Amino acid sequence: MTAPGSDDWVRPLGSTGLSVTAVTVGGAPLGSMPENFGHEVAYDDGVALAAYVLDSPVRVLDTSNGYSGGESERRIGAAVAARGGLPADFLVATKVDAKGRDYSGARVRASVAESQERLGVDQLPLVYLHDPEFHDFDELAGPGGAVETLMALRDEGVIGHVGLAGGTSQEMQRYLALGGFEVLLVHNRWTLVDRSATELVAQAEDLGVALVNAAVYGGGLLAKPGSTTKYGYREASPVTLAAVEAMRGVCAEHGTDLATAALQASVRDPRVSTTVVGLSRPARLDALIEALRVELDDSLFDALEALRPPREHWLDSQPS
Repeated sequence: MTAPGSDDWVRPLGSTGLSVTAVTVGGAPLGSMPENFGHEVAYDDGVALAAYVLDSPVRVLDTSNGYSGGESERRIGAAVAARGGLPADFLVATKVDAKGRDYSGARVRASVAESQERLGVDQLPLVYLHDPEFHDFDELAGPGGAVETLMALRDEGVIGHVGLAGGTSQEMQRYLALGGFEVLLVHNRWTLVDRSATELVAQAEDLGVALVNAAVYGGGLLAKPGSTTKYGYREASPVTLAAVEAMRGVCAEHGTDLATAALQASVRDPRVSTTVVGLSRPARLDALIEALRVELDDSLFDALEALRPPREHWLDSQPS
């Protein structure tokens, strides 16, 4: 069992020298993204949640320049300022984002400067190149482009370490092959029902790049089966929906629920340094920690693995 207080609760983040807890709180919901999460989060509630995380057993918050137009970073920064600074053992990771279609080197520098100001942190310890798959690879990877500029900011000491965060696995493989990235964040593609990132995860392992796993509930389908028919922002196939229902039944037979199994499947995976879970209420963090304390037998995960839909039903095997 991996939970606060266990031997493997705090882990190295690959070769970065940074330490992370087995679970990271995702900061997108606390910035209020009703279009993604279905409800508003008031400013004071977001700041209070960030403060709650700072005092919790979880020691990592993941955010991004672009979440709610910077509102996630502002609220985290306000909580840090009210506390008198960031705890020495706490990591805030953020991401650079394009502004409209602008993902130039100049935009990357501006994005980092904006994040520094909002978070109130002089040196950002870990900054990801975020969602590059929606932009032109040759522009971002070319001389003076976003990738080169982010690496330069590390060389200049403005940021500590460079990560890559995105969706489509095939496109992420192109970026990872450029070299220089130290951490890879995948979302929706390393879960109980989808292994689109199989080759990408193997590539990261070969390169010594740390793996961060996000969206292990697929946007809610694995957290609350029956509440949605979407997985990873798309309509799930009938085969995937049937697999989820079968998995729910197997979990019930083992005396647990699918959300707990989906979380623990990632946390117990030795390839995963930390698992990112987005939260909008302190009670959700309490429930998350309790879910980690549930003892689950290996036979459950063997049974769930056998139910995973075949590759043609995974995100990156479907047309966009």
